[in-house]
Amino acid sequence: MKKMKILVIPMLVVLFLSSCTSVRVLSDYDKTANFSEFKSYAFYKTGIDKAQISDLDKKRILRAIETEMSSRGFVKSDSPDILVSIFTKEREQVDVYNNNFGWGWGGWGWGWGGFGPGWGWGGWGPGWGWGGNAVSTRTEGSLYIDFIDAKNKELVWQGKGVGTLGNTKNIEKKEARIQEFVSEILQQYPPNAIASK
Repeated sequence: MKKMKILVIPMLVVLFLSSCTSVRVLSDYDKTANFSEFKSYAFYKTGIDKAQISDLDKKRILRAIETEMSSRGFVKSDSPDILVSIFTKEREQVDVYNNNFGWGWGGWGWGWGGFGPGWGWGGWGPGWGWGGNAVSTRTEGSLYIDFIDAKNKELVWQGKGVGTLGNTKNIEKKEARIQEFVSEILQQYPPNAIASK
């Protein structure tokens, strides 16, 4: 029983830490848009000004977007093909962990999460004398990146990344996390490349 306890605890820690680092991504787009025409971009100041985050975080997000757009061959322009806007949402997530284990049957299960199907695990195992519940809170953030056709001012693509923000007091970690969000979201663009995979 001690061996099982020694193996289960590190596995739970790895599972928990890996779930905190990932960014869940969704995207949607206008099927009638010709994405191959879009070569240049500019930031849509009106939309960005409405984002409810600090000006410093806005700068970090915009720099990350510039880096990603440049790596994809886009050029920043005063007469752009697309306008790029952002907005964010934040919420506190409360997790309650039951530390009581019991005997019985269990296994892997499949169910729907907040954004689509996901795997979960449950089951019954030997009790090792822990008792009670552990409660933790974490901040979950959503970053939306919108591409707007500059000619007709219509939204043609939207990417959304959702994940735990992590240590927001450490500037280097914060910038790395923002870069990760932006990179993961923009991997969904252009939508035709994603659809053909």
